[in-house]
Amino acid sequence: MWISDFRVVLADRVIERGSVRVEHGKIAEIAEVAVAGAEIAGDGLLLLPGFVDMHGDMVEREVEPRPNVPMPLELGLRDLDRRLAVAGITTAYAAVSFSPSSTYGHLRSYEHTSAIIRALKSMGPQLLVDHRVHARFEITFPKALSVIEALIGEGAVDLISLTDHTPGQGQYRDIERHVEKMVREKGVSRDEAAQSVARRIEDRTQPAEVITATLNAISATCRANGVALASHDDDTPAKVALMRDLGAAISEFPVTLEAAREARAMGLATAMGAPNALRGQSYSGNLSARQAHAEGVLDILASDYHPSAILPAILELAKADPAGLPGATRLATLNPAKALGLSDRGEIAVGKSADFVIADDSGIGHVRATIRNGGKIYSDGSIIRRRAA
Repeated sequence: MWISDFRVVLADRVIERGSVRVEHGKIAEIAEVAVAGAEIAGDGLLLLPGFVDMHGDMVEREVEPRPNVPMPLELGLRDLDRRLAVAGITTAYAAVSFSPSSTYGHLRSYEHTSAIIRALKSMGPQLLVDHRVHARFEITFPKALSVIEALIGEGAVDLISLTDHTPGQGQYRDIERHVEKMVREKGVSRDEAAQSVARRIEDRTQPAEVITATLNAISATCRANGVALASHDDDTPAKVALMRDLGAAISEFPVTLEAAREARAMGLATAMGAPNALRGQSYSGNLSARQAHAEGVLDILASDYHPSAILPAILELAKADPAGLPGATRLATLNPAKALGLSDRGEIAVGKSADFVIADDSGIGHVRATIRNGGKIYSDGSIIRRRAA
């Protein structure tokens, strides 16, 4: 099958009117010219590698769209699958949490999160996107260790991130700002918000020796089972160094420029949210992804909580990227694939998986079709109409 007459975005350059031949789900040939009689003709649209999303928070809202209104897991996971395909994501890591006393309560209980993970894995062959599991491990909940170790033993977890959402740490290091956010979003008084934050700090406080033992245990389990390890919300160079020593290869969502610089210096790939990059600011007042990009310390774009932001974020960052569109595209394709050990995807190159995003780059950009392993998993119909015309 030939896919022809596209602006083909390679890892290092753009072929202006190129073509790609697909055989058995792999890229077999790349041509520098348009090919007559192609099965898919692009009329100069963009052909990008399929997006590799290492962190997407959407699964909880899909399985429970309103508080205490659960839907069947199968329905929620199918909805999520389609939503990701429409956004151009061909490989997705569902970021799930084990935080039973968090704001999300039962949604992040050990039992509920384990059920989501097992359902996602069992449904894998029926779904459009290649779904993987990113388990966020709150280091202040050591009881989750045995649960996660069991899931890793089943082969159900592909990535672990070490998180600490205690107020005063990481993403919530500014306690006053966190209190004000609760007042604004939950409609409670300032005193009620302050008391809630104080209770969270008390509930999550663990002796240093307990946290050290927990970190060492989860790190050893990841090494023994070949599971990738990431840190989360690094706020100081010292924390980056600790995470690196534990075996982390990725620093996701560093909250300060100093932490991002240290991560890069220590060889960790830095990941930030596409919504942050698109908007130009973090919603929680932390490091801007655009600033990190401008400083040369941004390696990976993740959907975070809004998958359709990936393409517009790439197009926005391409305006300032030293390598232009290919450089910005690598943030959501080749770079995460490398960081996660996925050597079979992430770029348009002979021998790689035929995972593509067909996109229009006018305005904020629009995904026209998504292809995985050479098969179309989403189309808005425009490609068919173009060819017929």
